[in-house]
Amino acid sequence: MRTKDEGRDLPGAWSAYGRLLQHLRKRAGMSQQELGEAIGYSQEQVASVEQGRRPAKAAFTRAADRVLEARGVLEVLQDEVDRAKLPRFFRNFALIEAEVVSRFSYDPLLVPGLLQTEGYARALFAGHCPPLSEEIIDQHTEARLSRQKLLTRVPLAELSFIIGEEALRNPVGDAEVMRGQWQHLLELGALRNVEVQVMPAVSGFHSGLNGPFVLLESKEHQHLGYIESQEVGCVVQDPAEASAFGLRYGKLRSQALNGVESARLIERLAGET
Repeated sequence: MRTKDEGRDLPGAWSAYGRLLQHLRKRAGMSQQELGEAIGYSQEQVASVEQGRRPAKAAFTRAADRVLEARGVLEVLQDEVDRAKLPRFFRNFALIEAEVVSRFSYDPLLVPGLLQTEGYARALFAGHCPPLSEEIIDQHTEARLSRQKLLTRVPLAELSFIIGEEALRNPVGDAEVMRGQWQHLLELGALRNVEVQVMPAVSGFHSGLNGPFVLLESKEHQHLGYIESQEVGCVVQDPAEASAFGLRYGKLRSQALNGVESARLIERLAGET
């Protein structure tokens, strides 16, 4: 059951976390004020988290878990709390994504979320139509950065990203944001489980012109697709359709610049600013 705050439906994960926090605090014989002082947060912030009106940040959780001697109980819930910060249409996909064996994606217009810097992500959310509140921008940005744990998760997932050259040249944010984003792509592309390729703007016809898509392999080795447009997302489970995604992605890989050529192009872009 969800509560309402300022007209927004609030995720059940926040309420469940809040009730557990309150139970642990009372068991420790502490007031909200005392807990707040012990972990570096205000009484109002502690109350908001306990009431499920605000999500706990990772730093809040680590500190509360330590002070309340919760032995990791709160930290276990942090991923659920973070995932609930995501836009509702995206949450089911994020749950699948977090446990994949492999993830391949084609993104023609934007740097994919798993590779975005905080500045780039925040600039995207700040430009949302209709406008988002600063609080929601913060929450969506935090949730997007939290998803990036997949890049270094153990066991490692095999990750491949094909990004349209137009996405890299499109100035999302100011020049400093873009320089940081290009450098970030170079650093991530050097990880042994991450491949970043660029689809040149002059490549002509290719199988990605119908739009972006993601191809996933679950831990049960089931192949799934995902497509998204205008804040509507769809997980594709039909084996034949997922197979078609795989065929298209294979062709895209052969048409895109290889990893070394892609890195050189990104380096050139960074040098032009």
